[in-house]
Amino acid sequence: MNILDKIVVDKRKEVALKKSIIPASQLEASILFERTTFSLVDTLRNSTSGIIAEHKRRSPSRSVINQNNSVYDVAQGYEKAGACGMSVLTDGKYFGGSLDDLLLARASVQMPLLRKEFVVDEYQILEAKAYGADVILLIASILTREQIKALSQFAQSLALNVLLEVHNEEELHKSIMPSLDLLGVNNRNLKTFEVSLDTSKTLSALIPDDFVKVSESGISSVDAIKELLPYGYQGFLIGENFMKTDDPGESATQFIKQLTS
Repeated sequence: MNILDKIVVDKRKEVALKKSIIPASQLEASILFERTTFSLVDTLRNSTSGIIAEHKRRSPSRSVINQNNSVYDVAQGYEKAGACGMSVLTDGKYFGGSLDDLLLARASVQMPLLRKEFVVDEYQILEAKAYGADVILLIASILTREQIKALSQFAQSLALNVLLEVHNEEELHKSIMPSLDLLGVNNRNLKTFEVSLDTSKTLSALIPDDFVKVSESGISSVDAIKELLPYGYQGFLIGENFMKTDDPGESATQFIKQLTS
């Protein structure tokens, strides 16, 4: 089994356990369930930077990234830096995140929040809404076309944007459907963890213009973004590059200044 398969097996167990403790009706009764969500699509379309900055403590490919900074400080730093949105890792076992991180981020800022998670069940989309997310992530490699359709339509019914992540042409072809808002190309091969911007370049021509194109992983320089702009990308998800510094917000500020100057 590769790491992604392991994560999915663990995730299914975790969701089954959570469902047995907290019923869906309790999530729907959350005070945040009634809030008007922010549109990441609109923000990216009107942005000069397109940066979606991430909060990530650790990852399977790099054990510890940043265990020191509070979610509040990171979120506020990203908002002040002019990021278009913030991605919050909520997986505990492999990434050291939690739904509380999402909740704290929501209390800290007024910008679109993406719940970065391995979504395999509608229950996780209810959680995302109840904890203040505006966008959910669906990963094509772990879902069938039917699952992508059901989950994305459910998310949209809750006024959440849907970012679908693909790694190759096959995943892209099986996934394209009207119930998606953003199409993300992950430059990291999740089976080998190798990174190449060529993945984004190659797949860009196959993504219809109705979707906001987002490039993810391996974007560690302003030059990388400038290289991808001609391919129609409007969003750039930056994970470790800011988080591996002592002050992620300041790091994002300098990066965005350099990008937009």
